[in-house]
Amino acid sequence: MSPRRSIAATLAALVGPVLFLTATAPTAQAAVQSNGSSIVHLFQWRWSSIAQECETTLGPNGWGGVQVSPPQEHVVLPSAEGATYPWWQDYQPVSYRIDQTRRGTRAEFIDMVQRCRARGVKIYVDLVLNHMSGTGSVGSGPGSAGTAYTKYDYPNLFNDGSGDSYGYADFGTCYRTISNWSDKNEVQDCELLALADLDTSLPEVRRKIAKYMNSVIDLGVAGFRVDAAKHVQEAHLADIISRLHDVPEFGGKPDLFHEVYGDATVPYTAYAPYGAVTNFDYQRSVASAFKDGNIAQLGSLPNYGGLTGAQSVVFVDNHDTQRSTPTLTYKDGDRYYLADAFMMAHPYGRPQLMSSYAFGSVTAQGPPSSSGGTTNATDCANSAWICEHRNEQVAGMPSFRNATEGTGIGSVVTDGSGRLAFARGARGYAAFNATGSAWTRTFSTGLPDGTYCNVARGTYNATTGVCTGGAVTVSGGAFTTAIPANRGVALHVAAPASGGSTPPPTTPSTVAVTFGVNATTWWGQNVFVVGNVPALGSWNPANAVAMSAATYPVWRATVDLPTGERFEYKYIKKDPDGTVTWEAGENHYYTPTAPVSLLDTWR
Repeated sequence: MSPRRSIAATLAALVGPVLFLTATAPTAQAAVQSNGSSIVHLFQWRWSSIAQECETTLGPNGWGGVQVSPPQEHVVLPSAEGATYPWWQDYQPVSYRIDQTRRGTRAEFIDMVQRCRARGVKIYVDLVLNHMSGTGSVGSGPGSAGTAYTKYDYPNLFNDGSGDSYGYADFGTCYRTISNWSDKNEVQDCELLALADLDTSLPEVRRKIAKYMNSVIDLGVAGFRVDAAKHVQEAHLADIISRLHDVPEFGGKPDLFHEVYGDATVPYTAYAPYGAVTNFDYQRSVASAFKDGNIAQLGSLPNYGGLTGAQSVVFVDNHDTQRSTPTLTYKDGDRYYLADAFMMAHPYGRPQLMSSYAFGSVTAQGPPSSSGGTTNATDCANSAWICEHRNEQVAGMPSFRNATEGTGIGSVVTDGSGRLAFARGARGYAAFNATGSAWTRTFSTGLPDGTYCNVARGTYNATTGVCTGGAVTVSGGAFTTAIPANRGVALHVAAPASGGSTPPPTTPSTVAVTFGVNATTWWGQNVFVVGNVPALGSWNPANAVAMSAATYPVWRATVDLPTGERFEYKYIKKDPDGTVTWEAGENHYYTPTAPVSLLDTWR
């Protein structure tokens, strides 16, 4: 096996300078819009149950994404660590087939993706790419879809006739468990928990990982949570990402967020260039603050772990911390749900809510299942399932998040260490009482006068105007309310209960988007960019934006476009006589969140 090069040298060799983001070209039809930024992790839910939840609950309540458990074929362990079919068996893949896991079939997976997409909900796959099965699973085969395997030998990765497989030489270079967690090379090259560590320095290994990711992207998967990302060298991860397809219908490259337990050896920021990062510093700080009733200091915008909000996926707990470091979980009741509501009201990071099943002292316990290990359909009325996202304190909060997106924190109010309130511009106001007694106060707000649903106590039906959590009246730029112990108030302009007028949306901020296209022309012929928004001519060639040939054959133009709003575009050539030639193929799509340079090739 070849020796490992430095990260910088490997990255330069693999992907070249990371200067441009390639524009996207999904299907020709108009891109589907997601509901918003809020993600719920339906941990260990069946595919069919997730599909139904998208239709009945997630879509109507404004959730933008669902993280699903790994769909790769996994080991089957009838008994391990005192549990029948432990939850973590799904994190030991034996192939890249999605034909059968304990959560359903390939057909059910595809049906879930399509039904959720139709409700504006993206599917995020929990992606295991660092390793395959482990020492503790030796002799337990076959896998959930019937694939035979042994540790370091996985002969049928795709079942597509390609012959793609992994053998001993595809692993390593260190064939032992990590012992020195202060040695970055060992952390990234040795085995995590005795799991067969893939040698991602090998181009063929990276190709097969990207092939798997593209196989589910092509089915409509819109994003990935990259499990154990810190155990994969950054340059290798960058190369895998560079191979990914565009997402059908939603458009654009898939969203990625990387599981990184940041520390001095492998900091969070090492992975920020390749997507968002799971911010465990946020989790520890916010969960502890709410547990201890010490939340007054949270009314600011710190960079937890050195990550900006734009670089972070934030959470109060996840499936690991829920079991290994349970600072605050569903078992803590109201205070836990109050912390979740705060997370979704505060603009720092992209919120991810845990929604799971009940477990006792055996932390390896798997989900409610049949005797053969197949996961049961979710029934939120059954105490075996927790369904945290349906709790009254968080069920309506995605709508608050969506209505206040793009606004900051203002007019912060505290009252002792356990009470905090803040405005989200003129579009929302939230207050949280992490104490054992009621908090009665008059709050000043920029919300227009009217009556608003309290979405921190229930949901709002935009069709009927019905609030399940009660309403609060704003008069003269203020409202007075009594907030019960361990409860909150969240009001926003898109949830007027009665008498409240929803003001027009604030003018969105803009961001500079530089278009670049490699296009050869003849003398007198020029290149323009045209698109579906007014700044790009609304598809009228006469109003298209002229591009400069100063860096010919690459033509460039910079246009200010609304931040966070997806746009669609194409390039055209104009002859001196007015003849217009449109670029072939499907429309390009992009959603800018920061200044960006797009580089395309004329089709």
